[in-house]
Amino acid sequence: MPQNAVSRPLLALSAALMLGACATTPSLPPASAIRYHLNTPIEPGTVAIEAVTSGGEPSLAYRAYLDAVAAELGDLGFTILPDGQAASSRYVVAVSFSRAAAGSVRSQSPVSIGLGGVSGGMGGAVGGGLNLGLGGRTRQISATQLSVQIRQRSDSTTIWEGRAEGETVNGTPAGEPAAVAQRLADGLFARFPGESGITTTIR
Repeated sequence: MPQNAVSRPLLALSAALMLGACATTPSLPPASAIRYHLNTPIEPGTVAIEAVTSGGEPSLAYRAYLDAVAAELGDLGFTILPDGQAASSRYVVAVSFSRAAAGSVRSQSPVSIGLGGVSGGMGGAVGGGLNLGLGGRTRQISATQLSVQIRQRSDSTTIWEGRAEGETVNGTPAGEPAAVAQRLADGLFARFPGESGITTTIR
């Protein structure tokens, strides 16, 4: 048997492996946050958290963002008042979020390629299959924005506001509402009150 009877299929296999190694899912841009404030100390106090909606009860997804903001404020020393005591709070914290389609991405998944029938030089055969990471499925991308405003109840002066935004792939753990809300809220309140007017990257 000619020596190249085996080498040709193996060379083709090597090329396929190289192709599979190069086929990677495009990375999404990093999330970011920007804050604005009066460059004066913000003393912790009681807060009432309000959802900025057009009416009705906040959805379950909205609740995830309200809870994430409440958790961050609690870690900073603020006291979250229940609905029955909200009217007596020192601060009013308005929370809004939006989510919109932002395209799609091709995710890779293994595809088995059969190698049966390739004869070996010692009289054997190379059989079975090999996963090359080719093919895959298309997933949708969502762009999410979280906005928070802190006002003094006494005179309605806005003393701090910020916005965090990022893109996630739907149908993945990182794309679940609770995970997105936690990441954006954490980045938004990092090193509170933050540098006013400076956009920072959320890790």
